[in-house]
Amino acid sequence: MQRRSLFQAATAAAFAAPAALRAQSATTLRFTPQQDLVTLDPVTTTAYISRNHGYMVFDTLYGMDASFQATPQMVDGHRVEEDGRRWDLTLREGLWWHDGERVLARDCVASIRRWAKRDPFGATLLDTTDELSAPDDRTIRFRLKRPFPLLPIALGKASVPVCAMMPERLAATDPFRQVPELIGSGPFRFKADERVPGSLTVYSKFERYVPRKDGALGWTSGPKAVHFDRVEWRSMPDPATATSALIAGEQDWQEYAYHDQLPLLRRARGVQLRVLDRTGFVCMVRMNHAQSPFDNRAVRQALWHALDQTAHMQAVVGPAETSLYTTPLGFFAPGTPMASEAGFGWLTAPRDPAKARDALRAAGYRGEPVVLMVPSNSAVLMGLGAVFEDMLKRIGMAVEVYAVEFNAMLQRRNRRGPVAEGGWSLFVTNWSGSDWLNPAGHIALRGNGDAGYAGWAQMPRIEELREAWFRAPDLAAQQAICREIQEEAFREAAYYPLGQYLQPTAWRSSLAGVLDGFATFWNVRRA
Repeated sequence: MQRRSLFQAATAAAFAAPAALRAQSATTLRFTPQQDLVTLDPVTTTAYISRNHGYMVFDTLYGMDASFQATPQMVDGHRVEEDGRRWDLTLREGLWWHDGERVLARDCVASIRRWAKRDPFGATLLDTTDELSAPDDRTIRFRLKRPFPLLPIALGKASVPVCAMMPERLAATDPFRQVPELIGSGPFRFKADERVPGSLTVYSKFERYVPRKDGALGWTSGPKAVHFDRVEWRSMPDPATATSALIAGEQDWQEYAYHDQLPLLRRARGVQLRVLDRTGFVCMVRMNHAQSPFDNRAVRQALWHALDQTAHMQAVVGPAETSLYTTPLGFFAPGTPMASEAGFGWLTAPRDPAKARDALRAAGYRGEPVVLMVPSNSAVLMGLGAVFEDMLKRIGMAVEVYAVEFNAMLQRRNRRGPVAEGGWSLFVTNWSGSDWLNPAGHIALRGNGDAGYAGWAQMPRIEELREAWFRAPDLAAQQAICREIQEEAFREAAYYPLGQYLQPTAWRSSLAGVLDGFATFWNVRRA
């Protein structure tokens, strides 16, 4: 009798466990991110994984739609008066922080000020602002020195860093330090008590979040309706493991369907593939303008003769996937309003390593060592680095590759001394195409020297043109300025664009509602 009871109990447990698992999976979205989440504060970093995390926890005053236009998100709307020099933004009713406090305009004012100290677009906005205040609990007021029609897109752009709204007490944190806790007003709460660094990040639905009632869904625009009680981000040790987990149904969604895994994923049953972001990833090599030999513009220009963008892109996606990359690439994302073919002669003339070698000698290069830094934890960047290293050797440069994990590379990238003192000459990186939409947020295209992006390029003409772009009266004038910016960037060799590639994502067919843009988690539901 005892044996029968034990058998019945074991049988019941065996049936109950799958039932409990099914119930949990119905309300839990299991996601494999591109990499582990390291930096939790999306204002302090340009890491895309932190940006994606930020949109889970925090909301923004405006969103960005598929046409890269600003749409109201936390605000009901705005009123512009005094010939464009006064903007009053009105917060929606029913906005709450995760700690139970109401969202107030003064919280948003403090958040804007903090973000603007880390973002070039935000810095330009505040430089144009005489007064930023909260005259009442729902009104954010800008009094401007001159009209600034780009104000909504500055506050709502999806490029990094994000203008995340947070309580005033957190927004008072030094913008070069992470906030001590993650309290937002976004559609999900961050579960700090369940986080396992290097492995697991967990979010739960914020029950008091009220989606806005209108707006076209896409990117960060429109109603953010949440259909899962819980979202789990689980890091995987390598792409093959991530792909296997998705195919086996252990994970619901894999952020990056890696290019070498695409044939396997295309054959898998119950798996969908799609490119969500048509701006793709734009790749580049940045040189150190402050140190020899790349402080010499003639040396920088010499490399144009040998740079083969197609070879770099095929190292990422493979020679057969021609639909997944675009060359030639200039200094703005292909297919976006500011992109053009201005200056493409630097890229489309016949590639000639011998000509590059001669140009280097004529410029005064005499074989001094150069250090090329490559993040070792990115297969894409390692592939790009290998092709670029080979090019440097073929044109006669003495190159040493410094391949280390990305965060370790950043430590050396901050050093401004020469190679002999632990400095660097070049590094490989990539950006979301949405970061190369226009001069406002294009960090790598600044020419403001020591105050600018690593490499510290001094390009006064580009800075002048950037200021002119903000004052341009219409789209045609903006585009004309961007053509001139691109021609100047080629002449200066601001950096070397390597091409654009598209990054597919993959998910189980049991999911529906995945939106275009980067990985966002509202609207997603079980089919």
